[in-house]
Amino acid sequence: MDQPNVTGDGDVPLTPRFWLMVVFTGIGAGLFGIALMLLLFAVADLAYGSGAGTGNFEAAVAGASWVGRVVPLLVAGVIAGVGWYLLRGYVPGRSDVDDTVWTGDGRLGVRRSLGTSVLSEIVVGLGASLGREAAPKLMGGVCGSVLAGWSGLSTPQRRLLVACGAGAGLAAVYNVPLGGALFTAEVLVGAIRLPVMLPALACSTVATLTAWLVLPSGPVYVGLPVQPFTLITLVWSLPAGIVVGTAAVLFVRLVAWVSHRQPKGRWQLVAPLGAFAVLAALGLVLPQLYGNGKDLAEQAFNGVGPVWLPALLFVLKPLVTAMCLGSGASGGLFTPALATGATLGAALGALWTLLWPGADLGAFALIGAAAMIGAGMQAPLAGLVIVLELTDVGLGLLPPMMVATLLATAIARWIDGYSIYSARLAERITPVGGA
Repeated sequence: MDQPNVTGDGDVPLTPRFWLMVVFTGIGAGLFGIALMLLLFAVADLAYGSGAGTGNFEAAVAGASWVGRVVPLLVAGVIAGVGWYLLRGYVPGRSDVDDTVWTGDGRLGVRRSLGTSVLSEIVVGLGASLGREAAPKLMGGVCGSVLAGWSGLSTPQRRLLVACGAGAGLAAVYNVPLGGALFTAEVLVGAIRLPVMLPALACSTVATLTAWLVLPSGPVYVGLPVQPFTLITLVWSLPAGIVVGTAAVLFVRLVAWVSHRQPKGRWQLVAPLGAFAVLAALGLVLPQLYGNGKDLAEQAFNGVGPVWLPALLFVLKPLVTAMCLGSGASGGLFTPALATGATLGAALGALWTLLWPGADLGAFALIGAAAMIGAGMQAPLAGLVIVLELTDVGLGLLPPMMVATLLATAIARWIDGYSIYSARLAERITPVGGA
């Protein structure tokens, strides 16, 4: 399962001291996950009303007046512009887990990472079209970096511990312990091996159990219907996998393009305000574009809304996400990619049912989401497991999910080989099949 970002550290020694730091890193990742999610919920409640953070964010936005929709995003633009300008200009240290694991020594700047994480959750809570997982992923990695330095671990051990902490941060806030461990191995370390999976599983499990002290212990998407296996969805997954894989390549290329053209100098102060103002204008008509896309994906999983809406949102959601990212704002891409795959799956499924009716539209959305995540992360196992853990819809859809994810990931790997993570570092990371 080697990826272009494989660290090359080989089998890292799993010493007793290392295992102790794995446990402490998991606890730290879980605690930071709790704190950052509480911050996100508080900001969303303050901006859009009580319950916006933990309930239906999109409904809260839709229920606000036009002023109530626009002002929070404009505030987010000011906060993002000033905050990240100061952090990047005056606070030293690395604040990118992927970068420090793949091209560095595993060291992360604590102050810069903490500031980036707090800013990220604030702007997402105010409505920016970015994922909420980047901050807990980063702070989980920071826990590993700090503890590795404190305990005197070697550089390969530090890189592995940072990767475990980052995957544990994602696991804690999404309640996906197995998915978080696979994310560590497939995406961050770049290879699935026993010396990687064992500490990754331990760290993600500890972080998830710690997060349960405050955060919900059930799936993120509650009450979705259990989807049975049907021949309709299995046959559909063949052409759908090809289409989703191609769409994933376009999304990854868009992420790469904006990532290497972020504003410089004092343009950093105003670029987020301009991007968020455009998002606010679009949100007056389509409030589904606000936030990380969780509610957008949930609507697709439930088959809610007119059939033309998923097709429109499939086009617009990645565009506004790339716009926010390109403005210089920091945030995750996981949930926006999930929502993009869900809406594409729902749109393609609606067309398919005109030829072969009988399957629930939500089933197509779930398959599309898994395929997009697997292809977009270049991590098919992590993509499949995370979607199953997030939705708790049973294993009936697993065969068509596997077919679509296999084809989508293979298509994306054949065309580019980049992921939504490695594409940001494309000037230094050589893709699979590249020169």
